[in-house]
Amino acid sequence: MNFFGGKFGRSKREGAKPLFLCQPFSSASLVNGSFAKISVLPKYVDSNEWLAANTLDFFNYINLFFGSVSEFCTAQACTVMNAGSNSCEYSWIDSQKRSVKIPAPQYIDYVMASVQTSLNDETIFPTKADMPFPKDFHATVKSIFKQLFRVLAHIYHSHYDTILHLSAEAHLNTLFAHFVCFARCFDLIDKKDMAPMAEYIQLLEELGRI
Repeated sequence: MNFFGGKFGRSKREGAKPLFLCQPFSSASLVNGSFAKISVLPKYVDSNEWLAANTLDFFNYINLFFGSVSEFCTAQACTVMNAGSNSCEYSWIDSQKRSVKIPAPQYIDYVMASVQTSLNDETIFPTKADMPFPKDFHATVKSIFKQLFRVLAHIYHSHYDTILHLSAEAHLNTLFAHFVCFARCFDLIDKKDMAPMAEYIQLLEELGRI
C-alpha cells in the first residue's frame, strides 16, 4: 500500500550526515510543543487500557508510513534489517529460536504480522470489560514498542529521502516524537535500543518536543 502516493527512488549518501538530522527537515513538525501532556495517563483511565489504545494507534500509523516507502524497501535494496550501519543490524528469532539475518522488508513484514496477531488476541488485548489484561501485559507492550522502534529507525536511516519526496517529513517527525515521548513515559524502550536515533532524540529534546 502506498499511503501518500508517488514513485520516487533512493539516493546513496554514504558517509554523509543523515537527511533527518539536516535543517530544515529535522525540525519539521505538525506541532511545536511537547508531547508529554498527551502521553501521561489521564485521570480515571486504566493504565493497561491506555497502553493498549496507544499501542494500537502507533502500530497503525507506523504501518501506514512503512506502506508509503515499501516499494523502495526491497530485498535487493535492503539486504538486511538495519538502522544506518553494519554495526546496527537486527536479526529475527525464528520458530526454532534461531537468530537469522533476513532482508528488511521480510523482517518488517514479520514484525507487523506478529504485532497484528497480538492485537487480535483477546487474551492479550482484551476488548470486553469482563476480561482482564494478562499479568505480563507491560512486557508484551514493551516488546512491541522495541520492534516498532526498529521499523521507524529503518525508515529514517534508509528511506527518509523518499519521505521527503512525499513531503511527509513533518508527519513522520511528529509521529516519532510522540512515540518516543510515550515510550519514555511508560518505560517501554530501553535507552540502548534507542541508540540508532540518539542524536535525533537529543535534537527533539532541544526543540522541546519530548
